[in-house]
Parts: sequence; C-alpha cells; structure tokens
Amino acid sequence: MDPKILVPVNDSPTAHSTVDSIIRFRDRFPRKLTLLYVIDKGLLTYKMIPDIQLEMLRDNAQKAGMTLLEKHCVKLREAGFELDTMIDFGTPQRVISDIADRDTFDLIVIGRHERGGQIRNVLFGSVASYVLHNVSCPVLLF
Repeated sequence: MDPKILVPVNDSPTAHSTVDSIIRFRDRFPRKLTLLYVIDKGLLTYKMIPDIQLEMLRDNAQKAGMTLLEKHCVKLREAGFELDTMIDFGTPQRVISDIADRDTFDLIVIGRHERGGQIRNVLFGSVASYVLHNVSCPVLLF
C-alpha cells in the first residue's frame, strides 16, 4: 500500500518550487498525493465588516483557493500523479498539523523559505518549522 502524502500549497514561489521538485523526483513518490490549501482565517477578519460581507469574502477566498489548487493539480497530473484536494480555514500551521494527524498521513511534503525572525524560521520558514515540530509523521522539506 502506498503511503498517504500531504502536500500543503499556496501561491508562493516556495510552494511552486515544492511542486516542481515533486515532479522532478516523481520516481520517488507514489502516484497519489493530497494537496491542501489553507485559507488564513486571520486575513479574513476585520471588525468593521458586516457578517454578510464576511460570508461573501469567505466564499470568494474558497473559490480563489480552488483555482490555485487546480493550477498545481494541472502540473502534477501532467506528470502522472493522481490527486485529492482539500481546502480548510484557519491558521495554516495549525490546520496542516491537525489534518496530518487527524487523517493519519504518513508524510508531509512542504516547502521552506528564508523569511522569519528566529534562526529556525530563517532556515525552514515559520509554517514549515511549526509543522516539523508539531506532527506525528515525518516531514520532507524542499
């Protein structure tokens, strides 16, 4: 049985590079992957926006997330992968960690970037660093 692999993505150069790396090393991955896009709930909250407009913002964010996931999916499908997709709302690092543990993924493949205040965040990126230290499965950093 192939391992369950979770690949969190967004529209950053880091995520695009991670997808490109998966394609480059496709012979080392199973054919089926799960892509996850997390809509950062913190970016959708503003106290002066009425609830009905918040719901509209949420719907638009979800549509934009589906469009983004599809961009990544097209590249991966062309490389021979089968994909499941997920969209969730919340703090990205917590949602990724919670889903990885809840759905018993065997591996997380996540990109790292050079932003952040602490040394480990400079090396891994704050989301990748959090995930690395808060999940029960292995994490592959690209």
